[in-house]
Amino acid sequence: MDAHQYCQDRAAASGSSFYYSFVFLPPETRRAITAFYALCRELDDVVDECHERQVAEAKLDWWRSEIARFAEGAPEHPATRALFDTPQGRVIPAALLLEVVDGMAMDLDHTRYPDFKALHLYCYRVAGVVGEIAASIFDGARGEHDRDIRRYAHELGLAFQLTNIIRDVGEDARRGRIYLPQDELARFGVAEADLLSGRDSPEFQALMAFQYERAIAHYDSAFAALPAAAKRAQRPGLVMAAIYRTLLDEIRRDSFPVLRARVSLTPLRKLWLASKTWLFP
Repeated sequence: MDAHQYCQDRAAASGSSFYYSFVFLPPETRRAITAFYALCRELDDVVDECHERQVAEAKLDWWRSEIARFAEGAPEHPATRALFDTPQGRVIPAALLLEVVDGMAMDLDHTRYPDFKALHLYCYRVAGVVGEIAASIFDGARGEHDRDIRRYAHELGLAFQLTNIIRDVGEDARRGRIYLPQDELARFGVAEADLLSGRDSPEFQALMAFQYERAIAHYDSAFAALPAAAKRAQRPGLVMAAIYRTLLDEIRRDSFPVLRARVSLTPLRKLWLASKTWLFP
C-alpha cells in the first residue's frame, strides 16, 4: 500500500477530532500532518494494545531506531516514510519525535502522578511536543513568530491533554490508570476507590470543576500567546481547540458524567465547528 494512503486510512479510521482540522488544508500540508498524526497513533497504540511490558518496551525501542533511520533519510515504516516524503515532515527534529516516544514510555512506568508538576512532564511529552511539531507543519516550517508559536502550541497541547484526562477519568480508572494528581484527590476528599467504582459525589464534582478551570486557563493562555499574524496559518489548531473546548464545556454542562460515560460530539457538530472556525478564526 502507498505510504500516504496508509496514513490517510489510519487517520480516517480513528474518528478523532483532530481529523476534522485537516479537511480544509492544502494537499501538501494535509499529507504532512496526516502522516504525523498516523505516526502518533502508531506510538500510542504500542502502550494501549501491548499487554506485556517486554513487548511494549521492544516496540518502543524499535521506534527509537526507526526515528534514527528517519533522521538519516531511510525510514522503513509507512508513517515515517510518508512523513519524510513531505517538505514539512523531513525537517522535524528527531529529538522532538523521541520526546513523544519517551512520553508514551511513561505510561509503562506511571499509572499515578503525585502532583501536577509530575503530570505536566507527561503532558508536555505526549501533547505539548506534538503541538509544537503540528504548529511547525501548519506554519510551513518558516519559523515566523517562532517563540510565540511554540508557547501557543505547548499551552494548547496541554489544554487538549487535560481535556482528554477529564473526559476519560472513568475509562482510565477501569484500566488501572489515574491521571488526576494524587495530592488533588486528597485535597478534595476523593478516594481512588470512588473513581474505580464510579461513585459520583459533591467532592468529585468540586474536583472536576477544579480540573475544568485549569484546562480553560491553558486554552486562554494559548490563545493569548498566538500572534494575530499567525492565526491564518494556525487555523487547524484553532479548529481542534474549538472542538475540544466545546467538548469540555459539554462535559461541564452535563455535570461531569465521566465516571460512567464517555462524552463526545457528533461528527456533524465537529464538522460544523471546523467550518465555522476555519472561516472565522
